[in-house]
Amino acid sequence: MKYHSTRDLNKIKYESSFVIKQGLASDGGLFVPETIPTLSLDEISEYTSLSYPELAATILSKYLTDYSFEELLEDCKKAYSYEAFGEDACPIKCLNTNTYSLELWHGPTCAFKDMALQIMPRLLSRALIKTNEENDALILVATSGDTGKAALEGYKNIDRIKIAVFYPQDGVSAIQELQMATQDGNNVNVCAIKGNFDDIQSSVKNIFSNESFSNELNKLGYSLSSANSINFGRLAPQIVYYFKAYCDLLKQNKISLGESINVCVPTGNFGNILAAYFAKLMGLPINKLICASNSNNILTDFLNTGRYDRNRDFHLTISPSMDILISSNLERLLYFVAGSEKASEWMKSLKEVGFYEIDEKTKEEINKTFIGYCADECDTRNTIKNIYNNYSYLIDTHTAVGFSALHQYREATNDNTVSVVASTANPYKFAKDVYNSLFDLETLDDLSSLSALCKKTGEPIPEPLANLTNKKINFNSSATTEEMYEVIHNFIKK
Repeated sequence: MKYHSTRDLNKIKYESSFVIKQGLASDGGLFVPETIPTLSLDEISEYTSLSYPELAATILSKYLTDYSFEELLEDCKKAYSYEAFGEDACPIKCLNTNTYSLELWHGPTCAFKDMALQIMPRLLSRALIKTNEENDALILVATSGDTGKAALEGYKNIDRIKIAVFYPQDGVSAIQELQMATQDGNNVNVCAIKGNFDDIQSSVKNIFSNESFSNELNKLGYSLSSANSINFGRLAPQIVYYFKAYCDLLKQNKISLGESINVCVPTGNFGNILAAYFAKLMGLPINKLICASNSNNILTDFLNTGRYDRNRDFHLTISPSMDILISSNLERLLYFVAGSEKASEWMKSLKEVGFYEIDEKTKEEINKTFIGYCADECDTRNTIKNIYNNYSYLIDTHTAVGFSALHQYREATNDNTVSVVASTANPYKFAKDVYNSLFDLETLDDLSSLSALCKKTGEPIPEPLANLTNKKINFNSSATTEEMYEVIHNFIKK
């Protein structure tokens, strides 16, 4: 399997180890596989007998062909160990006969990002060897909340790797911020940035494409890489859990082999739902991919109109990990549907004037699979309350956006196909807003709401969050986007 950039008309080919090491293509595009591997229904049926590490190694081996299966299996067993994820890395929970929650938050930081970021550092370590890289890797991460902590936890104390995480000041929950601020490790750095996630993500992309800065880093013995889903090494492991969900439904006799399901994904940067799209292209029987957005409903508008326009108000919401107006992974979808030339033109337009509009043929092709709905703050709060009252099931603010979108889709279409909602975070990561949604109170802060929510519902606080207030604050600095270069310099010179 070879890879090339979404913006490269000549399609220069690279091995997966290079792609994982590099992160972002030098032309600013995203790396994509030149073909999508396909699976038969018989093969999918056989996957029901595999453990999660075995399933992950099997799926990854279809894409990362310069890694041996033995290497992948060894890394997957370590990444998805009982110590990190418990008995089941991503169980499905039944709400009713056709509605299921895919719990992706049983890892060490209580968010779905763990599913990729526990395996990705191991893949990168091998990539440095496979590509004969003499430099150490410097990982730059722009985070809207959860990626930062998951990446820090995955990469901490890894040899030959340093990681710097940037998050929007006042743009993450207090618990998310405390998780990052208390991070330990001898190779990590965290800094709040004055701006929103899109500002930070754009700055990180600019740093990657700054040739003089790359040369400067090279002299210091470092090469840049990324842990965001712009790195295919982050995206590929996310494909796995959609196969796991389908296999679980088969094992529980909830569906028959070949029966299609719908998948609903709370979406910000478009990586998680794109992974489901890759699973569909591989042969997993998925009918509709329901793209769920919060009040920053740029993706809903795009799927409905074909126009992607970031020239709009930016909203800080109770689902902050989705507070995004530039969904980077959408570029990969545009590439697969319309090709490099059009994708490049649209990305250029987005950068220069802030919007682009796809042609009707491309829109029709996308709408065969994708449909978008959004939930405002009131919808999100009501959904948390309704799901808890009707099913005694506690969900976070992002998962609630997903369940709201699924409800809207069913109301509009009368499609009662078995559906899986990607549950992206443990409800205690956003305890204040979950508590206030359930009990109509606005008096508790983020940290005191942890114990209050536990007392009211009886749901245990996960260990990684229970002891946060007792941990030492290791990072409390802030900077502007222009100062990010200086922050990086100071970090690597330590």
